Amino acid sequence: MLNERKKKSDCLVISALYSKKSANLARQNLILIIKTLINMKKVIFTEKAPAAIGPYSQAIEANGMVFLSGQLPVDPATGEFVPGGVAEQTAQAFENIKNVLAAAGLTTANIVKTTVFLADMSLFAEMNAVYANYFEGDFPARSAVAVKALPKGALVEIESIAAR
Repeated sequence: MLNERKKKSDCLVISALYSKKSANLARQNLILIIKTLINMKKVIFTEKAPAAIGPYSQAIEANGMVFLSGQLPVDPATGEFVPGGVAEQTAQAFENIKNVLAAAGLTTANIVKTTVFLADMSLFAEMNAVYANYFEGDFPARSAVAVKALPKGALVEIESIAAR
């Protein structure tokens, strides 16, 4: 009789261990699925910003971060640059940024980093005056560089990274 109880007891222990392992395995699989869903990249698109003219997206979201492609001063309604100089072009680039961010459910307050590309560093002060108007409170980290040329002869292009 004692031997029979021991067998039943061993079976219960093995069964309990198996159930615990199954529960742990199920929990681990669920965690893996959730992590996969969180880590998936998502394409962000809006018609309120210029469509990509090459093999890239307006923005990609991954891991709670939204990476915006460089925005040129193109009016999405006309497909043309806005008239004017670097101030007007900077404003249009930011309107495009705002629209892409809005498609992701974000605002310029979510921007953590920008990179500003200028056709000439002599345009920096005028660009900077407009740039400052698009942020309240803390400014994001920023790099600003002059490049030899920008697409379609633009004076400015701005790329951004935002966080949820």
